[in-house]
Amino acid sequence: MKITKRNGVVCLYDDEKVAKSILKANADTEGEEISPAMAKGLADEVFVRLTGEYEIITTADVRACVYALLLEKKLPGTAKSYMEFDRK
Repeated sequence: MKITKRNGVVCLYDDEKVAKSILKANADTEGEEISPAMAKGLADEVFVRLTGEYEIITTADVRACVYALLLEKKLPGTAKSYMEFDRK
């Protein structure tokens, strides 16, 4: 699957980057613990969900999917931190 970044560059989707972003957001969150293995599983789930919907995705698609998934997994603090991450 390919992803269009904010600057317009199209490249291959990298679920490792998504997992790292989830871990960084979780590091800022008290009371919610995500292991590297769990972050990888979440990133894999994002890939599966988006693959079924799109051939080329955007960073906004990934952000929305990660946010929704974190909320589904009862990780609201991490979800909030994830959405605010690039605004810090």
